Amino acid sequence: MSTLVSSPSPDLAEDLADWHRRALVMEAAVGRAVIGQDAAVRLMTIAIFCRGHVLLEGDVGVGKTTLLRAFARALGGPFERIEGTIDLMPNDIVYTAHVGEDGRPRIEPGPLLRHGEGLAVFFFNEINRARPQVHSLLLRAMAERRVGAFRRDWSFPHLQVFADRNRVEREETFELPAAARDRFFMEIAIDAPEDPALRRRLAFDVRYHDADLLVESVPEALIDHQALATVAETIQATVHAGEEIEHYVFGLWETLRHPDRQGLTVHNLPMDRIVQGGASPRGVSALVRAARTRAWLEGREYVVPEDVAAVFRPVMGHRIFLAPAFEARRDSLVPALIDAAFAVVPTPR
Repeated sequence: MSTLVSSPSPDLAEDLADWHRRALVMEAAVGRAVIGQDAAVRLMTIAIFCRGHVLLEGDVGVGKTTLLRAFARALGGPFERIEGTIDLMPNDIVYTAHVGEDGRPRIEPGPLLRHGEGLAVFFFNEINRARPQVHSLLLRAMAERRVGAFRRDWSFPHLQVFADRNRVEREETFELPAAARDRFFMEIAIDAPEDPALRRRLAFDVRYHDADLLVESVPEALIDHQALATVAETIQATVHAGEEIEHYVFGLWETLRHPDRQGLTVHNLPMDRIVQGGASPRGVSALVRAARTRAWLEGREYVVPEDVAAVFRPVMGHRIFLAPAFEARRDSLVPALIDAAFAVVPTPR
């Protein structure tokens, strides 16, 4: 596969090589703290170097929160965390109200505003327990990296939102609307390690019994979060996706938008009624960005089909919107649709 772009200048190549080394150091540090999640660690790294927000989904106690906290520590910079609860309201994120020592009420900036423009990571734990009104506020912060409060606009140029939800409990939870899910660059599934040896270590090695100590074992500020935006743009400008990759991505996109026209079959269901809406151009742009960043982490200046396949499900899965009658079966239908699309779209050689 050939590239059609010129090689980066020596200074730029050296700078990117240094960032590549730091990215791998960060991965290794987080991987030692959260064992058995190598694929999720790599996907998180890709999202970080794409400046994308991330939602983790998995069962209770599989390490979602620990993984996100470990990455927040490695990124450095101001960090805020909020717990999703059924009584949480948008104002609880924007400001805090309390009674001062003089007995008078005080209103101060809340977790989203406390650090001003310096906020690096905003971690929303159990996001599906929060009400839709809270999701709406978060949506604007994620989409525009700004909100209005206290009669002014607050900008967050370095902000990345990390969130998690467990897929077991359904009581007192609220499903994220399609618009909010689309703002997450990736949705990453977290499961317990398949390797029995790793599961035994998690159960019997006391090192893995204290999540706080595991997080603290990750060195702080391994990555300069304030430079991430520039590095992300440089990666996208440097790593090339050839015409054959363009045709490949477009073919997958079209196939999942209109599975009935491409002859897909999934569980003998009516393919003309399953998909209500496919990924938007913004979603496919996210796919290409993720594939380029994955190629960079693999040490290449060009995208190969394996890069697209490696990031496709976490980037595109939550952007395939099923008809209401099939939404309850999303966990099985969407992976089956994606597998069927890859089976019928020719892979570039």
